[in-house]
Amino acid sequence: MSNETLITAIGTVLREEMHHPHLDRFGPEARLNEDLYLDSVQLLQLILALELTHGVSVPEAAINRQDVSTVADLVRLLAPGAAEPSAEPAEPEASSEGVHGAMPYDLKIHCFVSCVCDGLKHRGIDHRPFYALIWDAEFAITDGSRLAYHSDAMDHESFRYWFERLYGVPLVPWYDHSRSKDENVATLLDLLEHREPDTRIMVMLDMFHLPERENKFNQNPFPHYLLVERSDDPALWQVRDPDFRWEGVIERERMLNAIRQPSVAGGYRFDPARAHPPRDADLAAFFDACFRFDTNPLIDAARAIVLAHAEGRGGLRLTDLGEALRELPVITIRKWAYEHGFAFFWRALRWPDPEFQRICDEIEALVNGLTALHYAVLKLARTGDTAELAPVLARLDALDAQESAIKRQLASAYAAWRQKSPDLGHAAPPSRERLPA
Repeated sequence: MSNETLITAIGTVLREEMHHPHLDRFGPEARLNEDLYLDSVQLLQLILALELTHGVSVPEAAINRQDVSTVADLVRLLAPGAAEPSAEPAEPEASSEGVHGAMPYDLKIHCFVSCVCDGLKHRGIDHRPFYALIWDAEFAITDGSRLAYHSDAMDHESFRYWFERLYGVPLVPWYDHSRSKDENVATLLDLLEHREPDTRIMVMLDMFHLPERENKFNQNPFPHYLLVERSDDPALWQVRDPDFRWEGVIERERMLNAIRQPSVAGGYRFDPARAHPPRDADLAAFFDACFRFDTNPLIDAARAIVLAHAEGRGGLRLTDLGEALRELPVITIRKWAYEHGFAFFWRALRWPDPEFQRICDEIEALVNGLTALHYAVLKLARTGDTAELAPVLARLDALDAQESAIKRQLASAYAAWRQKSPDLGHAAPPSRERLPA
């Protein structure tokens, strides 16, 4: 299939099969997310349709590529042989010391954590151990056996508790759930009016109602935390979004509309200037509470959802499985947090960098494997072919083993870190109390 034919096929799938409404800018240089508003799930659905209805061969390596920005990029990726790794030289490491160097990069995978940790980084305090809360962070299985990264029943009190205990910064809720939206908005406006220079004001809003902002997941609703303050123009608010690496001004009324949505409710104020490095004893209690070495909750949940739909429990249908696991990519990216967890221990123990890089490769393989699983799930749901069920379950078992192997290495690093400190002793089993409610 020529490049021109493949471009035509992409347009046909978007228009006739996916009934995609944002095609006015379609063309080779159209950006998949910014111009065509395709999120990661829709991109996989597009690739799947090209495979099933247009006979395009899709190597698994193509599913996991992160450097696909435009329609032309996608065409090059799906051309014969294009999915193979590039022969170009790898980018140089940020430091010859690897994990023991400056490590200027950072992970942006959880909005609450990104907001509260932003001030720590400016003070030179290591925020990486706090990421141990993320890789197994809470999610929900809602009615209809659907995976959800957020629900009304969830809160961030465990994050708040441990941030205050580790870093000494009170996270003071300003949002009162017993009051009306208008009353809470009034509180926010008063906080912004009288904000001290070092105080940060964090607010939850529905990103779906800020269409000018990039939304890689196109979730509706899309609850999201970011930082706000007033600007010199009363009609504009200064917005800092550490999770999406964005800072700029947005119209005050648009922000208030996104905050007033019934899908969101929450906010905190805090002063990062009060932060201090965590004590080892508090870190040990934190790790004991949040490490889950004996289970992989996301994989267990995905398996349960697949089986529920395959067996038709409660009237569920296999063809609904793709929608039931639609939010899997939003939760999958949390697995990158393992890198920060291992980096903390490797730096503290001065262990060799090559071993850290090997583990990073295993973490990348886990994330890629979860993406490939999602593609296989979408294919199973679209075809309804029960013969595809066994391979999906086999993928889940393999991913379970992969993540368990990563956790065994994490457990060894944690035990070594505890032994290094005379005040901590040997690693204790993870506490059954785990995270404060």
